[in-house]
Amino acid sequence: MTHQAFDYIIVGAGTAGTVLANRLSADPKRSVLLLEAGGPDEKPEIHSLEGVLATWGSEVDYNYETEAMPGVGGRKVRISRGKVLGGSSSLHAMMHVRGNARDFDTWNQLGCDGWSYADCLPYFKKLEDWDGPMTEYRGKGGPMPVKKSPAPTIVAQSFHAAAGELGYRAHGDMNDPHHENTAAYYQYTITDEHKRASGAVAYLKPVMARSNLTVKTWAMTNKVTFDGRRATGVEYTQKDGSKVTVKANKEVLLAAGAFDSPKLLMLSGVGPAAQLKAKGLDVVQDSAGVGQNLHDHVLCMIPFRPKIEIGRPLFIGECGLFVRSRPGMDAAAPDLQFICSSGTPGLLPPEVGPWWGIVTILARPLSRGYVALRDTNAASPAIIQPNYLGAVADLDAFQAGLGLARKLAGTKAMEHLNGGEIFPGPNVEGEALRGFIKENCATIWHPVGTCKMGRDELSVVDPSCKVYGTEGLRVIDASVMPQIVSANPNAAIIMIAEKVSDLILAS
Repeated sequence: MTHQAFDYIIVGAGTAGTVLANRLSADPKRSVLLLEAGGPDEKPEIHSLEGVLATWGSEVDYNYETEAMPGVGGRKVRISRGKVLGGSSSLHAMMHVRGNARDFDTWNQLGCDGWSYADCLPYFKKLEDWDGPMTEYRGKGGPMPVKKSPAPTIVAQSFHAAAGELGYRAHGDMNDPHHENTAAYYQYTITDEHKRASGAVAYLKPVMARSNLTVKTWAMTNKVTFDGRRATGVEYTQKDGSKVTVKANKEVLLAAGAFDSPKLLMLSGVGPAAQLKAKGLDVVQDSAGVGQNLHDHVLCMIPFRPKIEIGRPLFIGECGLFVRSRPGMDAAAPDLQFICSSGTPGLLPPEVGPWWGIVTILARPLSRGYVALRDTNAASPAIIQPNYLGAVADLDAFQAGLGLARKLAGTKAMEHLNGGEIFPGPNVEGEALRGFIKENCATIWHPVGTCKMGRDELSVVDPSCKVYGTEGLRVIDASVMPQIVSANPNAAIIMIAEKVSDLILAS
């Protein structure tokens, strides 16, 4: 059945899709359809700072699972992705970290013309409503509220002092362009009422009444429709199982994330031709890079026994540090990120008892994986093979990071807290420590890169996020990042959607 046409059809009401819906529908002459496979964000835990863990693995979580990965001992790992208005911004830890200026300058050097830090900064400023001290780098009055932690715990304050004790800068703004060698308190996308400010809350809810914006939940997109190489619309399945085809007068915009945007492209005939033909799919555009270049932030934590009562934190992570894992990396963005955690209940099994921890994160992993079609059923999850620790250099960086975590925990600033390492244990070093990392590392759920932007043969979209070899089709989400930012990527995804919204409106 064919329904009416819209100027723009946006697939996915997550971090990027909600921005696109807001900005494109600001012109009353442009009609916009926003499709979301999940439902409304009515689950109370979505909006509560204390309810974060209750959303993971719930009905608003796709709860994907990877394939077995040799680099982590053949383990499979669960990956949360939001299936709800707001997408993963309705499930994440609410940290707002832009990344290092070198991240975006590297994108520009890789062929993403117009994506240097200087090009991106106006959009970082445009998106935010920052409640802290104003500098040339910060924005005021944007849709997304960004706030300092209202009540850092004693653990966070001690970590901050510990970094200073080891010679790192223990002052400054986590979102300055060069945050390397700096310990700072994290900032959060929360409202004045101390509730989650997801993409749905900040960008979508304020404009839902626009007559030219149609939002459909429980609408699972099956494929993009084509006339030759021009995208003409999409087919989606409603909650009752009926299929609907809608037409796009101008463009189809995929914002389904690093797993589902490449899956939708492949189901629509855009991807590696041999793989598509093997599944019996007609090829619209042979694009070898679709689904390739998957990478993600991987974490490993050392927890410690507290000597004193530390209280319950408002946030999973409160204070952080960005460093380089080895000498000779001065021209690159930091490759290690640290998060100090004050023992959030539920993150570790209850038998562990009270704890606080230092989380080491591979901020710029070298390992690369892929996303592929499992079958031609749009309801089937894609094959997800992130290949964590497939590159030996990632394991080396992790080992250096855990060493620094132990040094931080051993400072005088943390002496009053440190009642001893819970696991792996202070005597676990060398190959034994590498084994611990392989057995215990996990994803922090930041997948990117599977429809990468650039100019090389594996690039899927150009610097305007238009899909090569097609017309009227763009991908606008984490999948277009050629390299992951050395930060929690949500802020950069909002920035990407803001920037491409302007490109679309200008065209």
